[in-house]
Amino acid sequence: MSQAKPRLLKGFRDYLPDVELTRRDMLDRVTTVFEGFGFGPLMTPAIEYADVLLGKYGEEGEKLLYRFPDNGGRDVALRYDLTVPLARIVSMYGDIPRPFRRYQVAPVWRAEKPGRGRFREFMQCDVDIVGEASIRADAECMIVGLEVLRALDVRDVVMRVNNRRILDGMLDAIGVTEREPRHAVMRAIDKLPKIGRDGVAAEIREGVGLDDAGLATLFGVIDRKIAGAADLEALRPLLGDSEDGARGIAELTELLGVLDASGVAGQVAVDLSIARGLDYYTSTIYETFLVGHEEYGSVMSGGRYDTLLGMFLKESLPAVGISLGVDRLLAALLELSLITPRKTAADVFVALFDPEGYAEHVKLARLLREHGLRSELSLSPDKLGKQFKLAERKGYRYVMLAGPDERARGVVNVKDLGSGEQSVLALADVAQWAPRFNVGR
Repeated sequence: MSQAKPRLLKGFRDYLPDVELTRRDMLDRVTTVFEGFGFGPLMTPAIEYADVLLGKYGEEGEKLLYRFPDNGGRDVALRYDLTVPLARIVSMYGDIPRPFRRYQVAPVWRAEKPGRGRFREFMQCDVDIVGEASIRADAECMIVGLEVLRALDVRDVVMRVNNRRILDGMLDAIGVTEREPRHAVMRAIDKLPKIGRDGVAAEIREGVGLDDAGLATLFGVIDRKIAGAADLEALRPLLGDSEDGARGIAELTELLGVLDASGVAGQVAVDLSIARGLDYYTSTIYETFLVGHEEYGSVMSGGRYDTLLGMFLKESLPAVGISLGVDRLLAALLELSLITPRKTAADVFVALFDPEGYAEHVKLARLLREHGLRSELSLSPDKLGKQFKLAERKGYRYVMLAGPDERARGVVNVKDLGSGEQSVLALADVAQWAPRFNVGR
């Protein structure tokens, strides 16, 4: 057998236990919020038939699909996001109660150019409501997202919201009426934070052929500051007689009212430059930023996509959702010290004093687990100093062990690796030990 050189594909990464444990701690808090709002878990395959995914993301998105023939010659692709697989699920399982609330936490794949904080495989964490057309569903997803950040002790955030119909109305006003040029403009606007105003203007001028007057109208809309309903109404002259534009203004005005009544309006701001690059968004769209740490980009985004399900069903079905940027948010939480890194899966390291005492140490580890303390039992009776160093390297704070004398007395030795303090604990007191020493989750 030939020996392979160990290496990692560009744009991919390994998650060692210390990182993965911390990430799972974060996701546990996130999914607890989701379930608290009545969202149920869903899991779909990593691979879909290619035609299920094609035609949903726009030309640029489809270039990023990992698409290939499988061993049976079928045309397949790795999922690009979790939204299109959700649409397939709803179309295949017609007996799902509606509105259908689901969340999904799973990796997705995009063959894009890797960069700082940008990988070809990454975790998405979505919640969606399918089958409810009212603005209340849009508000519910936004409220869930803000509650997730609150559960993660992130308070200073702003969710920037827009309505794609307003942007559609603007495009009507400047004469961009064909589907692909409209999507090209949306994708260019979506790049505004990365390439700036001049870059967006150049891309639209080159790709769509929009003149200076049209660009002036475009930027006159997306640069507009909106503080409330009156400012939204003032947009109407810029959108001409566009029905889409008028509807977008009405929907966004209604959404702001619902959010105000829900008590979260202080964390929401209208931003008409929010475009969301994916083609399937139809009305409400939003992106969420950490105030003072905008360099992380949007840590949570989403919107309404009422026509996507129509690509699978004979009728359109309203749907809205929000997606958490797991790795981006985790990096921010760690840098801001809002989450504590966890190196060990267990709470206590049980050192093995001697081979003869193995059975008693197994019982000790079992007793700890029965009282809610995760415990790792050493399987080798190395010198105690070596076992203690191993426990320290792994990140344990507490080590327990019992020699023949301690076993005869029904006690164990406990060492706090942080302070160096040693104590003796009766087995009968193990149940009270965790809260007293602040061990465990």
